[in-house]
Amino acid sequence: MVRRKAPTRATRLASEFRNVALGALIALFAPAAGADEPIFVDLARDTGLDFVHFNGMTGDFYFPEMTGQGGALLDYDGDGDLDLYLVQGGMLGPGKTLADALEPPPPGRPEGDRLFRNDLSDSRLRFVDVTEASGISALGYGMGAATGDYDGDGDLDIYVTNYGPNQLLQNRGDGTFADVTAETGAGDDRWSTSALFFDYDADGLLDLYVVNYVAFDLERNPACYAASSRRDYCGPSGFPPQADRLLRNLGGGRFEDVTLRALAGARPSPGLGAAAADLDGDGRLDLYVANDGEANQLWINAGDGGFIERGLLAGVAVNGEGRAEASMGIDSADFDGDGDEDLFLTHLSGETNTLYVNDGSGLFEDHSVRSGLGAPSVRYTAFGTGWLDFDRDGWLDLMILNGAVRTLDAQARAGESYPLKQPNQLFRGDGDGSLAEVTAIAGAPFAMPEVSRGLAIGDLDNDGDEDAVQFNNNGPVRLLINRSGARSNWLGARPLSALSEATWLGTRTIAALADGRRIARRSRADGSYCSARDSRVILGIGEQADIARLDVAWPGGARSAWLDPPLGRYLTLYGTQ
Repeated sequence: MVRRKAPTRATRLASEFRNVALGALIALFAPAAGADEPIFVDLARDTGLDFVHFNGMTGDFYFPEMTGQGGALLDYDGDGDLDLYLVQGGMLGPGKTLADALEPPPPGRPEGDRLFRNDLSDSRLRFVDVTEASGISALGYGMGAATGDYDGDGDLDIYVTNYGPNQLLQNRGDGTFADVTAETGAGDDRWSTSALFFDYDADGLLDLYVVNYVAFDLERNPACYAASSRRDYCGPSGFPPQADRLLRNLGGGRFEDVTLRALAGARPSPGLGAAAADLDGDGRLDLYVANDGEANQLWINAGDGGFIERGLLAGVAVNGEGRAEASMGIDSADFDGDGDEDLFLTHLSGETNTLYVNDGSGLFEDHSVRSGLGAPSVRYTAFGTGWLDFDRDGWLDLMILNGAVRTLDAQARAGESYPLKQPNQLFRGDGDGSLAEVTAIAGAPFAMPEVSRGLAIGDLDNDGDEDAVQFNNNGPVRLLINRSGARSNWLGARPLSALSEATWLGTRTIAALADGRRIARRSRADGSYCSARDSRVILGIGEQADIARLDVAWPGGARSAWLDPPLGRYLTLYGTQ
């Protein structure tokens, strides 16, 4: 008997490339059903969303220039629709300290972060810039934003990450915000990227995790070069990595830095993304951190106020071949419908984006190639990403935003002023563990190469399907409205704490269908890259006529159930603490 060698990752990848090419050939000659009906359309300009990100590039290739930006979807005014917070860049240069980033910009330059209110009426979107009226003054060199009701008053607050001092903006509940960074102890003066709120100790108060990147000094900007000998942006390996921070919410408007005590053995790493989820099925929120070019970290919640790092043992520190990758964006969800949370990470061109599939116990296997996500990602550098069910068939789909970090020679030769532009991608999940690329019918925004970074997913027009906001570096924001025309049934849920009226992050909402299938979605605002998403959940159920039973698993272990819930609307669900 001849024993065949197991195929290597390279062999599987080459095979997948052939399958992708064959699929493209078939699609070329297949009937163009629905080709004139794009899944997403960009309505930013049409709705008054005229924000353009400015990175201040001067040709000196300062590292932070090309890493931002993100933003946040949140209902800051409690009127039932999603508003939008966008972080802005600025000018960087020799002789400027990090504190200088908070000074007013020169005339004619963008003036800091912006808050746009959604005045949704009769399903028609209209955004109004209310930054001045809100009292927000955020003039730092922005990276991203996180949302959560840290003070438990029912209003969503905003944490802003910067290259330089971060800010915590407290929502006063009257349409205005106050900068409470100093009095809460939530500040961080280093280069922060992503951040997230989560209740890791199950005390009903949202704690805060801040992801820090590297120590880049404007005064000592090393010269790096592309293969073509052109000056280019440097990568993270030439700079000291920075330590992340875990801030425990003490109540009363104060945070305590518990990093050394709760994350024993944590080492500085070049972090870019993070997500909190119950990855081992014990009912407690764990923490996964994506590091750029170094091993990723999986912090398993021990339930005693501390975490144990299990990334390598769980199979998620490196890829299936044992190599650390340039991890940027991340999202966690039950993509295969088996009841546990899986992980997806975006990476650098030349690597494949990585899908880690959970076996239910917190152990993972790299399914990047077999899922169909491997080969289509090799050409691109991906940042923001998010699971969504754009066609409401009950199976999660995947959106990926791309943009290079090193000069693309063809664009440079053509005279492109910012030669890092790449198209974005959309994949449809069919429930068999694989995802098929449908970028060709995703819509015009996906065919337009840009330098995309953050991604926030949410139902902006409250019609029951998920839209998205694409945050571009040194370019306009894109408002991707879902026009897939799905007639599938759906149910939306907003799980709230009965005590504080705050969205209870980490809550799992499970729909039991008449055919025995169960669809689970977790209320979350984290993940992606430097961005915060809609914390409501949408349960698409395809052609099912109804949901027999709706179960809600609340943080802390309590459960609630509703029989025969109404479809085609959002329900507010209250839990007890």
